[in-house]
Amino acid sequence: MVLPVATVLQRAGRWSSALAATRNPVLRAEILVDRCLWRGEPPDEALEAIAAIRGQPLPAAFLQNLIVYWQKRRKPGSPGDPIAGLAAVAEEADGDLQAWAVYWHAAALQRVGHEWYAAGEGYERARQLAVASGDRLLESYAVRAQGEQLRGDDDASAIQLLRRSLYLRAVCAARPHVIDAQLALAGALQKSMEAHELEKIAKAAAFELRLTPLLEEYGYP
Repeated sequence: MVLPVATVLQRAGRWSSALAATRNPVLRAEILVDRCLWRGEPPDEALEAIAAIRGQPLPAAFLQNLIVYWQKRRKPGSPGDPIAGLAAVAEEADGDLQAWAVYWHAAALQRVGHEWYAAGEGYERARQLAVASGDRLLESYAVRAQGEQLRGDDDASAIQLLRRSLYLRAVCAARPHVIDAQLALAGALQKSMEAHELEKIAKAAAFELRLTPLLEEYGYP
């Protein structure tokens, strides 16, 4: 799969360069939403970009509901229903958009709706779609979620899946995603030397890229 240059830059956490590398309105909206979510920035610019692609309702609805989902995660009382919104996109879309909507719908089921079993089914469906299409980044998200669900019940399998998630993200040269995977694996490994090294490397990189929500999620000031 050959990615646009802008997507390669986006995955590297170089959002300004990614925006300069494309005039595609949908891709620009994706980049702005991605930067907004990773850095915890106000969503105004991302929402303007989404409004500019209303003629393509499914990508617009997907990106809009991603913002709603993360707002719900950070402030549970925020308005909107990302579960229903992402379910609708997953049902109506096809291809890559459908696969990612399946994953994020599962994430919303777990994190917003607290429906763990239904979320697990969604993660597995997303994993299967990712493997079928060769989307390693999506697969990394699905197996990461599956690993997190196994923690406490089958820690060995959980760690194996979290390692695979980290490997897949590294293969994709997806730097913010790698940092997130390093911190997740470090949490599962707890007080080991490997966990300490992973935290040290990931924390420095997260500060460099200004991934404030990620640092806050893992308890770093």
